[in-house]
Amino acid sequence: MSRRSQPRVTDHALVRFLERAGGMPIESVRRSLEDSLRRAAMAAASVGECDYTVKADGLKYRVRDGHVVTVIPTHGTPAYVKRPHR
Repeated sequence: MSRRSQPRVTDHALVRFLERAGGMPIESVRRSLEDSLRRAAMAAASVGECDYTVKADGLKYRVRDGHVVTVIPTHGTPAYVKRPHR
């Protein structure tokens, strides 16, 4: 089977699967994460920053323009391999 004929699962589809088939309360998880990061967001705003990293519970939360854009482990090797730019 060629790579092109294999279906790729988008982030949107994965979230919907977790929500609908897996019974994960996505919006509740989102609110919980936002609540956890609120103090760091207020501290960053007080010094005029909207791009920052929060380290908590073994994870780094990267925030850009007020949006959490990724979550990565603070220890060990990340679970992904970044391709070098060509």
